[in-house]
Amino acid sequence: MVDLEGGDVLEPSVGMEFESEESARQFYVGYARRVGFVVRTMQRRRSDIDGKTLARRLGCNKQGFSPNYKCTIGPDQKPRPSAREGCKATILVKMEKSGKWVVTRFEKDHNHPLVVTAHGFTTPGDKDKKIEELTRQLKIQDQLCASYRERLLKLLSDVEEQTEQLSSKVQVIVDNVRKVEAEVQHLSCHQ
Repeated sequence: MVDLEGGDVLEPSVGMEFESEESARQFYVGYARRVGFVVRTMQRRRSDIDGKTLARRLGCNKQGFSPNYKCTIGPDQKPRPSAREGCKATILVKMEKSGKWVVTRFEKDHNHPLVVTAHGFTTPGDKDKKIEELTRQLKIQDQLCASYRERLLKLLSDVEEQTEQLSSKVQVIVDNVRKVEAEVQHLSCHQ
């Protein structure tokens, strides 16, 4: 298998060991991102004695099928299409007595097309972070627009005020010119 940069994609295999559950999860999430699917946490088995996690199953987010919620959907609501397609791709890691986490099962095959994105948004967290960033940028742009709108309205108000003052001055000049013309005509008639 080859990744986008042309290098080998390290693939999980039965017997692989990890120092912790989290490092196994991070490895699988990284693998999923490079290959082109989103990871979903499927199951966790805990100890009955102390509640510690003993095994964890992770898989493709298209695993299984969505339950049918038609009875809870109101008449004005349309059902959303299911993202699940019955995909079987999973990994199972178990904690050994040594404390290491070992891959005990790995199913590689997906029953749907994989999507390797240029942005690398293959985990819901990545998408949420991008949405937060874009929302923040949108708020900044909204503030800039409000500031520009306020300045533009002030400018228009000033222009309107200046126009009114100019109009009144022009009217005074027109009135004075008419008076002068009337006086000139009156004087020319009396001569």
